[in-house]
Amino acid sequence: MEHFELKGELRQVGNKATIKAFRAQGLVPCNLYGAGIENVIFTVDEKELKGVTDTPKSHIIDLVLGDAKYTAILQELQFHPVSDRCLHVDFLAVNEEKPIAITVPVKISGHSKGVQLGGKFTQNARNIKISGLMKNLPDDVTVDISDLGLDQRIKAGALKFEGLTVLTDKDAIICSVASTRNSAKTEE
Repeated sequence: MEHFELKGELRQVGNKATIKAFRAQGLVPCNLYGAGIENVIFTVDEKELKGVTDTPKSHIIDLVLGDAKYTAILQELQFHPVSDRCLHVDFLAVNEEKPIAITVPVKISGHSKGVQLGGKFTQNARNIKISGLMKNLPDDVTVDISDLGLDQRIKAGALKFEGLTVLTDKDAIICSVASTRNSAKTEE
């Protein structure tokens, strides 16, 4: 999985006015927790953070806070409801030994038999949640639709990847091919 380095500045616990002042300077308040470490509060530059938040990709984030370095993933993001500016970020510290649960994009490969017969292809899920060791985590998962016929679907429970566990609900539909008028004429 791709790593992204993010530099931050440690800060002290503050009140609403302090947090508001950080945001006015273009800084986003953040919190790092997990993996046996004590909570670390810090700020990052809003523009640098966009490299992680404004992309469909998932990243392992290498946080550089003063002299300390941490490996983390995005746990939770809070955005302003009108301006869509990032208000707060929670990072979860991770390590090589424990499995990580992360959301990754789904890529479709192949040409569906159902589409060749005139059916309509629909991709219902753009990403799925998986779990695995850091060394096994892919940048994305590929779903082959070559055997997908008319009125068939691929569910998350049918997906198998080596060294990974799919955490998305087993009944969640990843993609499907529906019959159309053209496909009915083709069958006749």
